Amino acid sequence: MLKKELQLAVEKGVMLPLMEEFYTIQGEGFHTGTAAYFIRVGGCDVGCHWCDVKESWNADLHPPTDIKDITASATKYAKTIVITGGEPLTWDMGPITASLKEAGMRVHIETSGAYKLSGDWDWICLSPKKNKLPTEEVYAHAHELKVIIHNKHDFIFAEEQAAKVNDNAILFLQPEWSKKEAMTPLIVDYVMENPKWRVSLQTHKYLNIP
Repeated sequence: MLKKELQLAVEKGVMLPLMEEFYTIQGEGFHTGTAAYFIRVGGCDVGCHWCDVKESWNADLHPPTDIKDITASATKYAKTIVITGGEPLTWDMGPITASLKEAGMRVHIETSGAYKLSGDWDWICLSPKKNKLPTEEVYAHAHELKVIIHNKHDFIFAEEQAAKVNDNAILFLQPEWSKKEAMTPLIVDYVMENPKWRVSLQTHKYLNIP
């Protein structure tokens, strides 16, 4: 396929810059402890300084892959698929979610919500970032709000975000991994004082799995 044709296919969402795909146990948020097949899509300009997959940022480093091939791989392993990144909403998620749902999959997304919401989702985990805030549409449709706590000011940011999501969104506070020793006790205290929140931990890192 010619470069221009590839670019057009990616823009249409029928091919995606695939960084990696793997079957594992979900480590964070509402679905912690459950099996899922993860599809990590390249491309992100949100630029979190503590991102642990910075190699996902440059979409050009990851080969455009046909969504039919992605679907075929995913359906071998699990009924729940999590599309993550990078920032998946950089791309049109309509074709890949349609393909996965046609195959009988339950489809989740992990997103900063910084771009237009596309795709048909069974679960939207919104993890907003200060330098590129979510769209109003994502706030309205999020099933889960997961705010990363890197410093004490992030509790203020968390409350600002909680005020914007829909009333049914489940609220989580999660320590940034490099600050977990300092922030986890503060999060525990905060949740006990503000029980609308729940604690999320990166349990997959404690378990030493992807």
